[in-house]
Amino acid sequence: MNEKILILGNGYIGTRLHEGLGGEISERKIYSLADAEEEIKKFNPSVLINAIGYIGNTVDDCEQDKDKALMANAFVPLILAEAAVRSHIKLVHISSGCIYRFDYLSDDPVTEDKVPDYFDLFYSRTKIYSEQPLHILSKSYPILIVRIRVPLDNRPHPRNLLDKLIKYKKIIDIPNSLTYVPDFIQATKHLLKLDATGIYNVVNKGTLKYPDLMYVYKKYVPGFEYEVVDLKALALKRTNLIMSCDKLEKSGFKVRNIKDVLEECVKEYLSAKGSVG
Repeated sequence: MNEKILILGNGYIGTRLHEGLGGEISERKIYSLADAEEEIKKFNPSVLINAIGYIGNTVDDCEQDKDKALMANAFVPLILAEAAVRSHIKLVHISSGCIYRFDYLSDDPVTEDKVPDYFDLFYSRTKIYSEQPLHILSKSYPILIVRIRVPLDNRPHPRNLLDKLIKYKKIIDIPNSLTYVPDFIQATKHLLKLDATGIYNVVNKGTLKYPDLMYVYKKYVPGFEYEVVDLKALALKRTNLIMSCDKLEKSGFKVRNIKDVLEECVKEYLSAKGSVG
């Protein structure tokens, strides 16, 4: 790619994007328009990727630190959008699919043009607060919004769904859309090459029930045990939904089915941990 990329946010997604896309990565905290403009002046990028965000150990932590969640998830994206507009550069904002209610009996997979309607979690509200203004701006300015959903990765990290399920050992049995991180990196490259703007659901095709992932993991780690539980028994507010990847696919990107990456994911994950040869 010819773009000069600056990634703000050196957490999980920011680091993985840096590994896959190259460019520069900054760990600077952004509290003001001046902060953002100073980083842009320092690195002189043509593309600014916002990977700053706050979840905590779980989304419930956003309720305990509302100011931090609001700043990172709602205010910072708007600050960066204004800085990007003023500097005449492209902004890529990493958003989330966890902003919708979903009825498995009656709803079609969620498309990019559906208005967000899930407000039960404070985390979800903070993501909506930023995504909607950015979506409006993207009609006039070079702003790309990529939504990810439940990141699954081929290397260990506390944010990786595989790590979480191995740790929890209690698995819900509900089909969900997932984002396989290696494919997400390639999709972001593709969308940058197209100079795409607006919202894209960057999820894999199909759905996954978490026990299916654990079944593959158990093939390689036979001693691993897990329990399938009813979501209601956990008494947690959570979003479970199916997202459409039709728009991404129509852009020319080959979207793999999530079930087709499970073997690859688990084998490479265990290799990265040194658990297999």
